[in-house]
Amino acid sequence: MKKVIDKDAYGKGLLAWMEGRKNAKFVVASDIAETERWDISTFFRAYKDMPEAEQKALDEVNGRVLDLGAGAGSHALWLQENGFDVTAIDISQGAVQVMEKRGIKNVRNIDFFNLKDEKFDTIISLMNGAGIVQKLDRFPEFFSKAKSLLNENGTILLDSSNIIYLFLDDDGSALIDLNASYYGEMKYRMDFENFKGVPFDWIFIDFDTLAEKAEQSGFTAEKIYEDEHFLYLAKLTLKK
Repeated sequence: MKKVIDKDAYGKGLLAWMEGRKNAKFVVASDIAETERWDISTFFRAYKDMPEAEQKALDEVNGRVLDLGAGAGSHALWLQENGFDVTAIDISQGAVQVMEKRGIKNVRNIDFFNLKDEKFDTIISLMNGAGIVQKLDRFPEFFSKAKSLLNENGTILLDSSNIIYLFLDDDGSALIDLNASYYGEMKYRMDFENFKGVPFDWIFIDFDTLAEKAEQSGFTAEKIYEDEHFLYLAKLTLKK
């Protein structure tokens, strides 16, 4: 069957799972790794099934919360159920429909960079959430927008991975073209059944580089968790 290009193939997959297709999978292609199949159920997991980085992030939030790229809303739903005032946003219309069906009260179909005239105490972006920034040179814009949305002493909690391991030679040295773009930048495409997604930019940023970008924009960075697969959780706090 010929695939149909659809900019919200991701949202269609989430909706299919929500409507009972519990074995549904995404086909995920990138320009630096092999094509993979992801169980869509991963996006609907409960707190007890989340990786430790995500659990620690949820345990760290305080005050009014903004959940970026909220997807199926699992983090926002847990926060709401535990008494937090949480706003969940996503650029996927299908994801927003799923979150509304799951009972999340404050859901918006909007790009983070288009938000204005609101204030939060905590911003979270999880499941390799730093990726929403897309490019290394866009982090100043990201931090500037976050600064405009955060209350005094506000924090950002996001996770990412250092994917340097993909470029290691047998002797442990890294084969990186220093004249090329940052090694963590890539293009992704997510397909669902006969719906072919549109390629989008994504970034995996190492902690030291993130900390440097944060410092330049008036934030302090703390690594509060890292697992054996190079996934880490960072807490970024506005300097006083």
